[in-house]
Amino acid sequence: MADQETKEKYAELALQTGVNLQKGQALMVNAPIEGADFTRIVARKAYEMGAKDVHINWTDDELTLLKYENAPDEVIENFPEWRIKLYESYAEEGAAVLSIRSTNPDLLKDIDSSRVAMANKSSAQAMKNFRQYTMNDRITWSIVSIPTGDWAQKVFPDKLREDAVANLWEAIVKIVRVDQDDPIAAWEAHNETLKTARELLNRKKYTKLIYKAPGTDLEIGLPKGHIWKGGSAVSERGITFNPNMPTEEVFSLPHKYHVNGTVASTKPLNYGGSLIDNFSLTFKDGKVVDYRAEQGEETLKHLLETDKGASRLGEVALVPHESPVSQSGLIFYNTLFDENASCHIALGKAYPTNLEGGAAMDEAELDKHGVNDSLTHVDFMIGSENLDIDGVLEDGTTEAVFRNGTWALNVKGE
Repeated sequence: MADQETKEKYAELALQTGVNLQKGQALMVNAPIEGADFTRIVARKAYEMGAKDVHINWTDDELTLLKYENAPDEVIENFPEWRIKLYESYAEEGAAVLSIRSTNPDLLKDIDSSRVAMANKSSAQAMKNFRQYTMNDRITWSIVSIPTGDWAQKVFPDKLREDAVANLWEAIVKIVRVDQDDPIAAWEAHNETLKTARELLNRKKYTKLIYKAPGTDLEIGLPKGHIWKGGSAVSERGITFNPNMPTEEVFSLPHKYHVNGTVASTKPLNYGGSLIDNFSLTFKDGKVVDYRAEQGEETLKHLLETDKGASRLGEVALVPHESPVSQSGLIFYNTLFDENASCHIALGKAYPTNLEGGAAMDEAELDKHGVNDSLTHVDFMIGSENLDIDGVLEDGTTEAVFRNGTWALNVKGE
């Protein structure tokens, strides 16, 4: 179990390096009630840093499950207006938003997937305006995780609950660099490493990436003017923040109409409390035309049918196999962690900030440049020690980007 000092260091890291909370700024926190002790530390530290207001949106897996089991469809598919106003009012005020994600991966495994899909789509539609604030970096926001009992026992199934939680704390603390003497300085150095990698890729200006691995033979076109990002981001107000902790990726956007071939998943996908595992997707001209999954195929079907953009790609991300998350040897069943163990791609909405001038474009302009739009954005993992990636340059020549799951380019600037 993490001690008080470690939790305080983690809370400070989330506030300073994650959302980079400013004096006089409001903070909204989404947190599991099981993590109330850590959340209280976050709130206290935020006020000590000069936050003018700290609002907590509590979540509880058991109450969520009870609702899915008992509430009628009209409740499941209705996202309350007051919740929309709550989020949008804080965003309009320029609040920072910190989300602590620690859901039980098996929470909804026995719930009809159509009800889960109904709720996910309703939530996505309702939160569309709020999502513009995060996906365009109009506000500072960050996602972190802390252990909860059910999640910990999914990761460590042979451990007693208390021991599983202690083991998961140990893994998280190491991966997010809280075990180091100065985690904030460690993150500054890490962000510089990711900056070097993304700047190299931005100079390359690849027109497409070609992926080869067992079960994967995929070409992903990249739009003209695409931008690689990774590590820290900069908000509309010029505040540097880290959207994801951990993060080991550099990422950009694919051309929504120029994806062809088949890709196989390499880790389970926890989608809204339901697992999709050992699945593959086949693309033609950017759209999924065939799919299969050993587990959660109905859930995958509902995901792809969320809207027109859900069957196209919105993100391509490169993560070396030797990342700290991968080297832990654990499957976290939590996208925040698993996506940072592995190269991944995302179904659904692209980040407009991954295109030159994209943040100022309307939907029609973005579509013209090949930028996908959707109510959803779902990352899934496709990387392994067997993955090779080639990049095609503007003159048509091809060069190695990844070999055997790691960089073939000199991304360290040495």
